[in-house]
Amino acid sequence: MWDWQYAKSILPKLLEVIPTTLAATFAGFIIACLLGLPIALAKRSSSKWISFPVIAVTEFIRSTPLLIQLFVLVFVLPQSLGIILSPFLAGILGMGIHYSTYLSEVYRSGIDAIPKGQWEASIALNFSKTRTWTRIVLPQSIPPTIPVMGNYLIVMFKETPTLSAITVVELLMTAKVVGSASFKYVEAFTLVGVIFFLLSYPSALLVRALERRMKRRERRGLAR
Repeated sequence: MWDWQYAKSILPKLLEVIPTTLAATFAGFIIACLLGLPIALAKRSSSKWISFPVIAVTEFIRSTPLLIQLFVLVFVLPQSLGIILSPFLAGILGMGIHYSTYLSEVYRSGIDAIPKGQWEASIALNFSKTRTWTRIVLPQSIPPTIPVMGNYLIVMFKETPTLSAITVVELLMTAKVVGSASFKYVEAFTLVGVIFFLLSYPSALLVRALERRMKRRERRGLAR
């Protein structure tokens, strides 16, 4: 039976760890964004010595569970290389590295969408490679990918319960602890679900609004 009084008593404990959950999400997302772009550029490199290893590593990361990668960071690195990371730092790095492989594909699709004429025009104007990328390609390719990146931010937020497996005290871990203390799990896990919904649904609406705005902007650009 649902106990409203008990639910009300445990709610503050669950709300206390929301900053930890949000910090892990945003820090991991920033790492994913920063790593994703150089990975995408390395994949497009004309040198097979650069593109092949990067493609192999990213495909391996994408094809293996995030949970396994977190265990490697927390338990394998200290034993094999002597590198000791706190569970929170390992969680951020794990999510950041894992989702950087997905965001690299987002960046790649944005870069591939640049019309061929833009590349030819930069060559005709004798632009350097650096100027071509920084003044023509990246300013046009990244903005359309922002809504997709927003979707990945929401996905990462919903992935944070995975961090409880490496003892990061986030929402799910707190619900487990609270529930095990009283053997009342229904209220704890239900409240966690409601909190995730209340935080992720407005973000999803914001991403949709941003996507509509980007499409309107794109249509206006084509109409000119």
